[in-house]
Amino acid sequence: MSAASISQASTGVSTGEISPKLGYAATLLVAALWMVPFLWMLVAAFNPENTGAGMASLVPSYIPTLANFREAWASADFPRYGLNTTIISLGILAVQIVTITLAGYAFARLEFPGRTLCFYLFLLQLMLAPVVLIVPNLTTIAKLGLYDSLLGVMAPYFASAFGTFLMRQAFMAIPRELEDAALIDGASVFQRIGFIYLPLAKPSLVAFSIVSVTAHWNEFLWPLMVINSPDLRPLTVGLASFTRGAEGAQAWGVIAAGTLLVSAPLLIAFALFQRAFVNSFVSSGIK
Repeated sequence: MSAASISQASTGVSTGEISPKLGYAATLLVAALWMVPFLWMLVAAFNPENTGAGMASLVPSYIPTLANFREAWASADFPRYGLNTTIISLGILAVQIVTITLAGYAFARLEFPGRTLCFYLFLLQLMLAPVVLIVPNLTTIAKLGLYDSLLGVMAPYFASAFGTFLMRQAFMAIPRELEDAALIDGASVFQRIGFIYLPLAKPSLVAFSIVSVTAHWNEFLWPLMVINSPDLRPLTVGLASFTRGAEGAQAWGVIAAGTLLVSAPLLIAFALFQRAFVNSFVSSGIK
């Protein structure tokens, strides 16, 4: 009998039983580390003192107040910023759903010369860092007359290589016999996409929608480069402008309250639809 077998026999615990426990412990540790800044933000946001006193501890030693939220709401036009961000995020998603659906169908079902090569060239976009494209995109937006507009912020994201790849894989998993049956019944290509492919690819579409809205809700650098008018700022740019003024007064509680106001919509959406979020990613195969 080997030394490992003797050790397992003496302890009564196998290596297979230890590994999951170590994985759970590591996951809990990472989750706890991730929660520390968020908990600190909560404590600071409800702290009646703006000087930072008592904010070093995660356990509040005061009576929570909404004064910081009222001050933050009065100091910046968060409703306007929120509306601009909603228009940008949902506008991009609406166009992306059309483009990735048609491109995914073309790469999955249409036969044309160089289809595979075109698809791989299309995927090269995923290898480019977004920062590399800022100057060319900014030049193009300025030439099109879209500078300092919400459409200028949205335009570079209307096509998505990731979304096209996701929809292509989803469409290829759908039996071709379903489309052939609809074709015999006289269905057009758009009817086949709308009534066969899209309903069956719904998990992939929902998963991409979550990724797209989250990414563009939190986008900062590109809107900062395109938008100059204060009334067109999205939440991230408006929050940055707001925090610069609050930092001068060392109003950390107000800054935390403003940050919580910006992140609250996504947090509330995740809390309400957590099961649907997880199920969409599991069904689409995203890991």
